[in-house]
Amino acid sequence: MKSDWFALRAPLPRTISVVLGLVAPVIVLAGWCLVSYGRLAPADFLPSPTEVVRGTLQLFIQYDLGLAIWISTKRILIAFALASALALPLGVLMGAFEPVNRIFEPIMAPLRYMPISAFIPLLILWFGIYESQKVAFLFLGVFVYLLPVVVTAIRAVPDELVQTALTLGASRWQAVRTVLLPAALPEIFDSFRVMNAISWTYVILAEAVNPEHGLGYMVELARTHQKASWSFAGLLVIGGIGLLTDALIRACSAMLFRWREKAA
Repeated sequence: MKSDWFALRAPLPRTISVVLGLVAPVIVLAGWCLVSYGRLAPADFLPSPTEVVRGTLQLFIQYDLGLAIWISTKRILIAFALASALALPLGVLMGAFEPVNRIFEPIMAPLRYMPISAFIPLLILWFGIYESQKVAFLFLGVFVYLLPVVVTAIRAVPDELVQTALTLGASRWQAVRTVLLPAALPEIFDSFRVMNAISWTYVILAEAVNPEHGLGYMVELARTHQKASWSFAGLLVIGGIGLLTDALIRACSAMLFRWREKAA
């Protein structure tokens, strides 16, 4: 019997899935080549793939693009670690104990609706225009989104699991440590993929202030030199790094939570 590809939430055969996943990129690449190589648009408006590759190599060789990638990655890792170190314990407490949630929710809830870019003047005032300001901006961008995810994940754990642990003699803190946190951890870890995307989105904005190093400096370099190929190269590099780190997080999730993969 022929399988229904459009059945609700039904998985596709691996070969079909790979082929369908290539359709959109191939169409975009073909259109790009047609417009750029066919000279349907000026080169300073839409550079060809060859020009973008040449611009990427030029940035790597002449302007230390590799070092810029490492500097931006380091800033993201530091901010991510600091945000996780604060959001995880606070989120667990807010999700597990309603009094804690009532104390912090009135402060944290409005932050989710404020544009993070609006904090740049304050962060410059508090931390200056150098490394601390950039890390603080990235920290804030990750923290305000990670905290509610942790709270929601803790609250999503079935109450039957908690009541069973308490009935068997576990204390409240033991129930948090051995039931709530392990059950919520896979969902929290999955949210790191979203936080990773947010970090790479915000890093250019963070480095726009006093752009001396990092990928933000490369973007500013492309603007000042009016090099469209460098701008495209920067976008492709950032997108590629984002996809690579996303795949790394997924691989770590599959390795750490094999029981969930087997259950699925």
